Amino acid sequence: MLHNLTTRKSRLFLVIPWLAVSLAGHAQDAPGYQTPPKALADLVTAPLTPNVSMSAKGDMMLILEQAAAPGIDELAQPELKLAGLRLNPANNGPSRARYTTGLKLKKLTDKDEKTIAGLPAEPLISFVQWSPDGTKVAFANSTDTRIDLYIADVASLSAQKVGSLALNATLGSPYYWVSDSKSLIVKTVPAGRGPAMEVSRVPSGPTTQENVKGSRGQAPTYQDLLKSPSDEKQFAFYTTSQVVRMGLDGTATNIGQAGIIRTAEPSPDGQYVMIETVHTPFSYLVPVGRFPLKTEIYAMAGSLVKTLNDGPLQEAVPYSRDGAPTGPRDFNWRADAPASVYYTVAQDNGDPKVKAEVRDKVYMVDAPFSAQPKEIYAAQFRFENFDWGNESTALATERWWQNRKTITKIVNPANWQTSVLFDRSYEDRYTNPGQPDTKHNQYGRDVLNLLPSGEILMLNAVGSSPQGDRPYVSLLNLKTKQTRELWRSAAPYFERPIAVLDAAKQVILTTRETPDENPNYYVRNLKAKIAPIQATYFPHPYPQLKGIQKQQLRYKRADGVELTATLYLPVGYKKEQGPLPTFLWAYPAEFKSKEAASQIAGSPYQFNRISYWGGAAFVTMGYAILDNASIPIVGEGDKEPNDTYVEQLVSSAKAAIDEGVRLGVVDSSRVGVGGHSYGAFMTANLLSNSKLFKAGIARSGAYNRTLTPFGFQNEQRSYWQAPDVYNKMSPFMNADKMKTPLLLVHGEADNNTGTFPIQSERYYNALKGFGATTRLVFLPYESHGYTAKESLLHMLWEMNGWMDKYVKNPAPAAQANKAGKMGGGNNEK
Repeated sequence: MLHNLTTRKSRLFLVIPWLAVSLAGHAQDAPGYQTPPKALADLVTAPLTPNVSMSAKGDMMLILEQAAAPGIDELAQPELKLAGLRLNPANNGPSRARYTTGLKLKKLTDKDEKTIAGLPAEPLISFVQWSPDGTKVAFANSTDTRIDLYIADVASLSAQKVGSLALNATLGSPYYWVSDSKSLIVKTVPAGRGPAMEVSRVPSGPTTQENVKGSRGQAPTYQDLLKSPSDEKQFAFYTTSQVVRMGLDGTATNIGQAGIIRTAEPSPDGQYVMIETVHTPFSYLVPVGRFPLKTEIYAMAGSLVKTLNDGPLQEAVPYSRDGAPTGPRDFNWRADAPASVYYTVAQDNGDPKVKAEVRDKVYMVDAPFSAQPKEIYAAQFRFENFDWGNESTALATERWWQNRKTITKIVNPANWQTSVLFDRSYEDRYTNPGQPDTKHNQYGRDVLNLLPSGEILMLNAVGSSPQGDRPYVSLLNLKTKQTRELWRSAAPYFERPIAVLDAAKQVILTTRETPDENPNYYVRNLKAKIAPIQATYFPHPYPQLKGIQKQQLRYKRADGVELTATLYLPVGYKKEQGPLPTFLWAYPAEFKSKEAASQIAGSPYQFNRISYWGGAAFVTMGYAILDNASIPIVGEGDKEPNDTYVEQLVSSAKAAIDEGVRLGVVDSSRVGVGGHSYGAFMTANLLSNSKLFKAGIARSGAYNRTLTPFGFQNEQRSYWQAPDVYNKMSPFMNADKMKTPLLLVHGEADNNTGTFPIQSERYYNALKGFGATTRLVFLPYESHGYTAKESLLHMLWEMNGWMDKYVKNPAPAAQANKAGKMGGGNNEK
């Protein structure tokens, strides 16, 4: 089931004027937010296609209507940044949630959508959950002062608020259904908590941190961490909740004591509740996910049954994708058993550098939780998860980043014997078997949908192949471990399997699209071999853009690695009109093999999603777009990808431009480049190390890697292990090489690990110090992704103006030099 949350409506009252740091000599040259040309602005204001969620039986579809982008006044509301969280202190919820603004129900076989009555006025809906029996839908509704629980009845198409207690959603989902579908386990704001604490601006003393010699804590550069005793008090105040069992009539029974409850989840049989409570000592180095955590089992009546674990503060987890905390971790209910808890324990102290034949072991303990936990699984790599089925079948998955390996094993829970089902590189998209079909069991939990024949349907919603992405459905025999393809998407459509409606009859739900037809849902019978039946009729979000031309490009870079890109051309454009100014938009990716890096991605039959977020939007401005151009950074064997990052980066970009020139649609003397986050880092490096581009746009990037000294992106070495790599890859260290105009855009409240706003601020100052043509734009209240309508429109205005000035209509070099600017030089041929 889906928990689709959408952008909150604008309903607050504080507006902050926009101030831009601009070209040298001007402190603020824009009086406020600006609006781009209508073709770009329409992409921001276009109505959003609803999300859907299917009932467990597959007969009912819940339509979740999405709100338009909020106003900047919404983002300007008070916000607390504590322990890696961003909280709304007014209503005890997340401060930057995405909301649903309407709910409708329809039978899958009917065209009519039924509006649910009783929704709150101006609803801001989140955490939508079907009841286990599919007769009800629970959801939270946020207001300016609280979050309330609502229940919608499917039969009567009506909703009502349940109880008088306010929900506490600061640490994630505030409730879970109990398997009886008659009650829920809910995290509530404690009754009698009192008014919000007042924070004194006068410190009681200095803030100190201390490390004992030999104790290591190589943490990433997390943001929004606790910084003072005052922060600790606020964090505890707003995240403390009381767990209750709440009936549909609003009656509430307390379970346990109030605390900083991270999760409170009922057992499948509804007899117990597993509660995980965060406690002191807190940390100023890592976020709440690493704080001490106590895991306890309570009876549904409210009494403590068993304390399973009380884990310590985890500040010293090795900084690696293969690193793990010490001690028991990841406590979960077994989905196909009444009340069994399983958890994982690292056997190598969580350190991937330690040699070990077994990295993780998994243990399980059954109700009443008095027996000694028994070992049920030993993992060669890091244990990922179980897909539970029944008393004789489950699937276990483990993964190891350093060699990009993943193993899936068939497990027999009767004796815990295993056999390997898949042993593959997860970089290899062509061999991805897809996801197994699941169904709701008697407890309302998702379990493997095993057919009597011992087979299971596998859904591959991407279907990567040498012919491009072609999603498919296959039948996997768990006894023979052989697969048989039942159906695959074929031209002229791009069709993805979404859910299995009837496994025995092989009836599935798909979405189908073409370049000019937006995705809609269809019911497809794989046995009948008949045309699918359309289930939704969502309109085209921007019909004015029909006719945009799209082509999937395949080409090679100098070292033989095969690359792909999506080429967009304006409506009505013909090659006879000559090559176009071009915008290349990309995001680099690391690989351990050239074969994996060379695999084809994308499909020419996908809908032309001309989003305001990426480079494709500028096809409306007359540019040729090289979108999602593949920029693989390969390090085979013992070699690290980033050892030759710059060389591979430039070679990949040059290959994309050369292919566009070969096709006669790209003007190599007028090419711009852009990207967001790691794509911004890529952009600055391309401008610093090549003459391929006339200008660049870098949004919310990191440019000085010494500020992320214990690794970044997929680089696992620290600065002290590979200083030359860090320095060579840092555009800040190469600011004196910049000769090409660069627009820097950054959310001033960026919350992403490593991309602190100071990264753009310091880089801009360095570029300015060397006389480079550059502009820095800070977007108020925006985090790593921008959400406010004003911000999005202004972002497009900045990007369009920069591209128009330096790419589409660049000043002659002599004129630019006379004006004292340092524009891009001749492009490489």
